[in-house]
Amino acid sequence: MAKEKQVFFCKECGYESSRWLGQCPGCRAWNSFVEEKVTVKPKSAGKTIPVSQRPKATSIKNVSSSEESRILTRIGELDRVLGGGIVKGSLVLVGGDPGIGKSTLLLEMCKNLVETDTRVLYVSGEESVSQIKSRAVRLGITAGTVMEEKLMLLSDNDIDNIEEQIDELKAEVVIIDSIQTIMSSDIDNAPGTVTQVREVTARLLQIAKQKDAAVFIVGHVTKEGTVAGPRTLEHMVDSVLYFEGDESGGFRLLRANKNRFGSTNEIGVFNMVDSGLEEVTNPSEFFLSGRPVDASGSVVVCTVEGTRALLVELQALCTDSSFNMPRRTSVGIDYNRVNMLIAVLEKRGGISLSGCDCYVNIAGGMKLSDPSADLGVLMAIASSFRDRPVDAHTVIIGEIGLAGEIRGVRNITQRIKEATKLGYKKLIVPRSNQSKELDKMDADIRYVSNIREALDEI
Repeated sequence: MAKEKQVFFCKECGYESSRWLGQCPGCRAWNSFVEEKVTVKPKSAGKTIPVSQRPKATSIKNVSSSEESRILTRIGELDRVLGGGIVKGSLVLVGGDPGIGKSTLLLEMCKNLVETDTRVLYVSGEESVSQIKSRAVRLGITAGTVMEEKLMLLSDNDIDNIEEQIDELKAEVVIIDSIQTIMSSDIDNAPGTVTQVREVTARLLQIAKQKDAAVFIVGHVTKEGTVAGPRTLEHMVDSVLYFEGDESGGFRLLRANKNRFGSTNEIGVFNMVDSGLEEVTNPSEFFLSGRPVDASGSVVVCTVEGTRALLVELQALCTDSSFNMPRRTSVGIDYNRVNMLIAVLEKRGGISLSGCDCYVNIAGGMKLSDPSADLGVLMAIASSFRDRPVDAHTVIIGEIGLAGEIRGVRNITQRIKEATKLGYKKLIVPRSNQSKELDKMDADIRYVSNIREALDEI
């Protein structure tokens, strides 16, 4: 007979406790426990696996390995983020704010897959099949009878029926939109609870591995920008993709935060237009479009995201402050790091900013975590403070230490090649990156070892 018990789960990491706790012992988050009712059913004796049929350990030398079988989506930016295409038998989590373009991207992916004779099943627990069809028509995806015959739609939230449909259709790619609406009848909890999300994800992982089908699950996000539900959800899947960008703007950025079959922190750039998502094949040119000419406080920096070098515009504005404590604001770059760089500029660069408000912004909605943008931040602030523009054809690269030294960065050759490809011939780079290979390149490379040498270039 089934038994019921009350347990408490941490919304962040899924830690289970018999009582409510103020702080989670697992992830140290405060006020993250929620109460749920769990039904414990006895295991059927008929389902017990005989000892002779249980898996045995195998020596690693007896295990054969081969390259993963992949399916190309024919969306270059998505294939790049996935590591070269969809891996059969993988479970991929796609997260992002509402209206950011998750379902649009997956529908466009479905269109390309069915054109290559790939059997696709699109499951929605939020919309009816007619609503999915209307959205697809609006995006121009269902043009042609072949498309409409091969793209199968299902509106259901029962994981048992979904598994039956996958078996019946022999689907190679399955889309689940969204994981928070799917439920298992073995658990009495409501859809979207910690227990249901964890159980359904485990079932989908089992389906993907046993049936060699690639499963994409769409996850809602919290106000902090993480996927709703237990954090264990991200540990269970093979890849985690996040959509970033401003809903009111057209810029979209797809980032791989986890990928067992490719590079992490790989990004894909898209532009939202009336007909759906459009690939941006040259992101550097896209980010630099509309850049002001001969404006103080504007510099170009080169960052590396995954395997791709990108040029982005970094802007700074210094104005006289009317407050006792000057304001410091940053958008697209860590606020605490900007404060640290301002302190280094005052101490080592001899520029007093104690009476100025400083604003730093990454144009285009990009978010930078690469420390190679440090020197660009200092140069932009100094340029705005002196009201003296930096040469428009200059790219600035370098990490700053607290002593004012400029440290070397990785992938310097790749960064310089990307800059010269777009016509930027003057580059300010760390002296520690100097090499014979760089000296042979067709570019005006200025080597600097500290911030005073760099400020002399303004």
